[in-house]
Amino acid sequence: MSGSPAGPVKIAILGARGIPARYGGFETFVDELSRRLVTRGVHVTVYCEAEESIGMHEYEGVQLVHVPAKAPGPARTICYDVACLWRARKEFDVVYMLGYGASFACFLPRLWGRQVWINMDGLEWLRSKWNPLARFWLKTMEAVAMRTATRVIYDNSALAEEIEGRRHKVKSSSVLEYGAPLLREQTSSARLAELGVTSGEYYLVVCRFEPENHVIEIARAYAASGLERPLILVANKDIGTSYAAETLLHDSELVRFVGTVYDQDLLLPLRQHCRAYIHGHSVGGTNPSLLEAMGCGNYILSHDNPFNRVTLADAAQFWSSEAELAERLVECEAKSEEDLQSKRQAVLERVADRYTWDKIADRYHELIQSSVGG
Repeated sequence: MSGSPAGPVKIAILGARGIPARYGGFETFVDELSRRLVTRGVHVTVYCEAEESIGMHEYEGVQLVHVPAKAPGPARTICYDVACLWRARKEFDVVYMLGYGASFACFLPRLWGRQVWINMDGLEWLRSKWNPLARFWLKTMEAVAMRTATRVIYDNSALAEEIEGRRHKVKSSSVLEYGAPLLREQTSSARLAELGVTSGEYYLVVCRFEPENHVIEIARAYAASGLERPLILVANKDIGTSYAAETLLHDSELVRFVGTVYDQDLLLPLRQHCRAYIHGHSVGGTNPSLLEAMGCGNYILSHDNPFNRVTLADAAQFWSSEAELAERLVECEAKSEEDLQSKRQAVLERVADRYTWDKIADRYHELIQSSVGG
């Protein structure tokens, strides 16, 4: 194999839209991981979605292959993944597919003796954005992934327990989380004036408008809490779903939906200077938005579920209902700055101990070496 002592291990990463990262969690993950694996001596190729095939490019030592994705609608992603699997079938020691929507085709590289790893990416089939047919497909592909992969990778140990409690257990599996930047120094709060807030005088949510993120419950709980500081919700207001429309009915001077904030020079201080961060995600594994809040040293009020418990341990306060969140908010208002700082320090230490990108890259490198590096 090409990962013999004569040369570096070769890994292909599939399933993301591409790098440099411009989109969401998977792209950021691939960007951060691939560049670090290169510095550790791994030959990394990332497959990127494109309108048409173009020549291979390089990004900070990572080889990029651009693959057209031309099918309409939801089939586009599946066709793109299958096309990437076909192109990557021969050349690599490990083909790493992010997500399991095309797991039926993940046997292809195995026909050439290659290892196929599949990242299980949360309970995707439970997300409300999918229609019944798509949910059926995703739930079926979750089961198929357990048989077509040579190794499945979970981003959260609670996710591993949940899936393997229902499914045929594969011979090899690993829990490898996502990472986050660790930001111990505060940025300037000057730009917060653009959103009409000041440091420490607002609460924050960064999410998508989806029922499993409990956005409406958060808005109602905040209004019921009696707090006078504003709640800032960063989310795309223009997605056109009925849930988004229902959520925006709660927009007010107190509960402010400010839309998306792509400008990192504004989003970073917005994260760092909030009094507390409210996290409502409930069907994912280790959520990137939560990790970012942890890396910013936020005091966190998190939805209580096994995935968030594993990520946060005892470094946050938890809630399960609107009434309970309202109680946590009132308690937060009553806390001294010293009490708030204790939890903020705890989440920073948890990121430093477990979730820095360098630590994540080290763990992937160890797995690659033990699997194929010899």
